[in-house]
Amino acid sequence: MRSYFDKQLELLNNEMLNMSDMCEDAISQAISALLNGDRMKAAGLKKSVDQINQQERYIENICVKLLMQQQPVARDLRTISAAMKMVTDMDRIAIQSGDIADIIAVGNIKPSAETESLKQMADAVRKMVTMSIEAFVNKDISSAKEVLAFDDVVDEYFDNIKKELIEKLKNNQANGELILDLLMIDKYLERIGDHAVNIGKWVIFSINGEIEIIS
Repeated sequence: MRSYFDKQLELLNNEMLNMSDMCEDAISQAISALLNGDRMKAAGLKKSVDQINQQERYIENICVKLLMQQQPVARDLRTISAAMKMVTDMDRIAIQSGDIADIIAVGNIKPSAETESLKQMADAVRKMVTMSIEAFVNKDISSAKEVLAFDDVVDEYFDNIKKELIEKLKNNQANGELILDLLMIDKYLERIGDHAVNIGKWVIFSINGEIEIIS
């Protein structure tokens, strides 16, 4: 029975990695659409968001079956409960990638210094998502804590981009509607980083049962 349970835990890990890859791809698609002003690509992201939502439900079903099959030990229970929390954050990452795509699909955003900065920020949040899920699979607390620390990098991008955009708005250097669109994208990326931090916290909980507090 335990052998089968361990195989199901391995399946859970693999599907968590699959969902992480899907989230990374959603972020990449959204930013690619931003950099190229590709409204068609942006509009097409809805399918990816729907697939990630389906993956969330699939993983939740795996977790419920694991809980029903036998009485998990404390460590297993933490792993399963953390996974159920983490997929919720990953689903929200997908939704916010879709929100970015929605802005691009109806806007008129052209490549600029700001869009390049947003790409760099997106690369940073994508890295956080990857690191957090790999930390979960590998039971690696140090990598999970790196995710939490890396949030400072994303927050710095967020603050710098916001300041640059507001300055342009004050000086009438760009279309106001465009600035507001870019500010919203900046905020959505910052939220994605926050969800990656949440995932990192759940990784730590799954390993040692402690909830990490960030001062």
